[in-house]
Amino acid sequence: MPSTGDLKREAAEAALGYVKPGMVLGLGTGSTARLFLEGVARLVAGGMDLKGVPTSLATAGAAKDLGVPLTSFEERASVDLAVDGADEVDPKLDLIKGLGGALFREKIVAAAAQQFVVIVDESKLVPRLGVRAPVPVEVHPFGWRFAAKSLESLGATVDLRRASGEAFRTDNGNHILDARFPSLASAERLAGQIAAIPGVVGHGLFLKMASTVLVGTGKGVRTLRRPGKPRRKS
Repeated sequence: MPSTGDLKREAAEAALGYVKPGMVLGLGTGSTARLFLEGVARLVAGGMDLKGVPTSLATAGAAKDLGVPLTSFEERASVDLAVDGADEVDPKLDLIKGLGGALFREKIVAAAAQQFVVIVDESKLVPRLGVRAPVPVEVHPFGWRFAAKSLESLGATVDLRRASGEAFRTDNGNHILDARFPSLASAERLAGQIAAIPGVVGHGLFLKMASTVLVGTGKGVRTLRRPGKPRRKS
């Protein structure tokens, strides 16, 4: 049986088929997105004209090390194609993202993309969101306890994410609250409730954003596509 790493690599390699010369790419964060970035570096080394908008400082550093030219939203307002991983994917292609801590910038890049392609291994497919992953919520450090209490009032069990014994800090200098809900029956309603909490900067519910999900499986890469409806960027 292929390893999880093999399945991730297969999905990342399949995503390279969506890349065309002259594109500006949204470059995701995390282990699966890193495999795609390595593929982009091969295309650049082979002479393809590409630029990337990174979703994190870590991705920016990796892209520079690999020789992938970068641009930013200071220079342009959109990207042609964004490719990123996900922590959960439901049957409607709605996502939970953010266990890597880059959800705020990832959502901006995904929303600004003409096409958003998600690459995962089959373990990330779930019957409904929240089965395994908590909903990451990025909050301003000022009043994070109030945000946590507000999430608890919505029924969540909330943990302040930590790293090396200290509160985790995002690239934006914020904290992340991991909110685990016993039942996530209406992700859209919950997304609105979370966004309305003062101090919340962003959340990891990526709803109606992914156009295509490439799933690495033991039988090859499975392609899932959202029905042809206008995207609502939430």
